[in-house]
Amino acid sequence: MDILYRIFIDPFVQMGGAPDLLVQTLWEGLVGGVLYALIALGFVLIFKASGVFNFAQGIMMVFAALTLVGLTEKGVPAPLALLLTIGVMYLLAVAVERFVLRPLVNQPDIMLFMATFGLTYVLIGVGELIFGGNPKKMPTDALFLPSGAIDLKILGGLVSLQKLDIAAAVIASVMVAGLAIFFQRTRIGRALRAVADDHQAALSVGISLNQIWIIVWFTAGVVALATGIMWGARSDVSFALQVISLKALPVLILGGFTSVPGAIVGGLIIGVGEKLGEFYWGPLIGGGIESWLAYAIALAFLLFRPQGLFGEKIIERI
Repeated sequence: MDILYRIFIDPFVQMGGAPDLLVQTLWEGLVGGVLYALIALGFVLIFKASGVFNFAQGIMMVFAALTLVGLTEKGVPAPLALLLTIGVMYLLAVAVERFVLRPLVNQPDIMLFMATFGLTYVLIGVGELIFGGNPKKMPTDALFLPSGAIDLKILGGLVSLQKLDIAAAVIASVMVAGLAIFFQRTRIGRALRAVADDHQAALSVGISLNQIWIIVWFTAGVVALATGIMWGARSDVSFALQVISLKALPVLILGGFTSVPGAIVGGLIIGVGEKLGEFYWGPLIGGGIESWLAYAIALAFLLFRPQGLFGEKIIERI
């Protein structure tokens, strides 16, 4: 009974006894959740256009961040370095379409998935060759990212909000909302949805798969750059950052692989769930819950709703 009390009752008692700590935990979870949603959005864009889970999205995030840091280290002003990095991501999108996607048209999806594995290791090799393997510091001041904290008195306690976290949450939210509107309201967005539904039908009405793929991969590259800047500002920029992108998998399982709103909701659930679990339940089981809780939540969803919260049920005749 004591164990059951500590697991099911005591954490909620702690939440009620220290509401300011609960607010602090929820805030940190929301920031992490928005950034997870931004990572997942890159996967969603490519999956909607090609039906393939892009395993290289994580290393694209690292490669974009390293390119930006590398240019600033060479003396290039940060705003110009940012524009040049966006240009590099466009060239990468063109190269992927020309040398990876185009030769594999009409091939099984597993072939495209394995091609993204190969792209991952190509980018790792190129990145290490150009930038080396040592962690690098994101030039937050040059990029006009704020530092320091804002202390607020909430519910009788002090809640500390890092200015960088506030900026990251705002920028990520604006990007997610902007992309959602772009792909829902614009002609390119409608073309993307047509390609996602049926490649042959999209071709029959004059939609160019090659152009759509370049646009989608370029957009995913810009998302990867924004994600790399935010995560790199919170820690060093290194190849270890690509591990964070794996958290996109449970986010996508929760929200659905083709849903932009699903990426947002799934990211928030994972972000808040991780922080609450680590702070209130972690001490009961020795800590480390933050590293696996997201996958446990995703497994539960796979058992009861495998298509995700916003995914559509797929019924196939046998």
